[in-house]
Amino acid sequence: MLPGCSGGRPERECEFRVSEEAKVSVEADESRPAQEDSATASAPSPFLAACRCEPVAHTPVWIMRQAGRYLPEYRKIRAEVDFLTLTKTPELAVEVTLQPVRRFGMDAAILFSDIMTPVEGMGVELDFAPGPVIESPIRSAAQVEALRIPDPEESVPFVLETVRLLSEALPASAPLIGFAGAPFTIFCYLVQGGGSKTFAEAKAFLFAEPEASHKLLGKLADTMVRYLEAQAAAGAKALMIFDSWAGLLGPEQYREFAFPAVRRVIDGLRSLDVPLIYFPNQGATLLETVRESGADVVGIDWRLPLSDARRILGPDTAVQGNLDPTALFAPRDELARQIDRVLEDAGPAPGHIFNLGHGIERTTDPDAVAFLVDRVHEVSGRG
Repeated sequence: MLPGCSGGRPERECEFRVSEEAKVSVEADESRPAQEDSATASAPSPFLAACRCEPVAHTPVWIMRQAGRYLPEYRKIRAEVDFLTLTKTPELAVEVTLQPVRRFGMDAAILFSDIMTPVEGMGVELDFAPGPVIESPIRSAAQVEALRIPDPEESVPFVLETVRLLSEALPASAPLIGFAGAPFTIFCYLVQGGGSKTFAEAKAFLFAEPEASHKLLGKLADTMVRYLEAQAAAGAKALMIFDSWAGLLGPEQYREFAFPAVRRVIDGLRSLDVPLIYFPNQGATLLETVRESGADVVGIDWRLPLSDARRILGPDTAVQGNLDPTALFAPRDELARQIDRVLEDAGPAPGHIFNLGHGIERTTDPDAVAFLVDRVHEVSGRG
């Protein structure tokens, strides 16, 4: 039996269907019925409709890093297992993915994993301490040449099993988002050797070894295409590409290095019948190029008004965002004002998914998240 969830609201017993053979008994928020309700289970997804710029009854909402350390039920599990074990144990990864959907009534679930997960199959030694640590950073053309493009069924079977279990457990009204890191963002970690504020080594490699850089970015793009294709085949209903470090590049370098690689990923996935979401963090100066990516949805951080983003991207591209994560620490009246501002700025046209402008902070009060979800649904559903 998987660990149950906990919360500060009235609770009752419910069941999440994980497989034909096994069921997970958990405690769920009474005010947010889980998928035991057949009408809820078969309800159309406002998230998927918004991804396609179709009209919705209310603006769908989910938040980046919604499954994670701000939740007490997540911390209870993490107290017993390390991060890598958690990501590589499907039953635990399923439970962690379900927690925010169960607690808050999110309009989408996002797979609990890490953007660095597929690089081990390429031949990269990876550890977490607590962020990613690369044993031998990629600093030469020979190292790039030695990297392989893995078969996900062989290299990350635990990820695909997690997706399969979640595709059974989640209701249609809360579809699963699979994801991967964008080639440039993974490139940053592989060359730098770990996390950094500036990724100076990675950026220097672009200038010093442009040919090897393009080769590495190409291999990463092909790896992510296979990885995301496999997630879709296993049941993911949308796919997201996280380019967390895109904003480190100016428009010229972005267009030369990062953009061709992410476009290669999107082109490689275009035949799939799932929405493709691209999040170029701190990408305000990059959107003129990003609009050529072919993504169905572009994630926007809080530094750029959604109205400006929509003007640049055009009416056929949905936007996702873009509340500043620290607004969740504000008093409720101010938080409500900030939520309303984002909804107003997104405008009345279809194609807006409410999200934060980046991942939720670990010290966020879960009650603030509950308030956010309720507020978005209430205000956007009035019309």
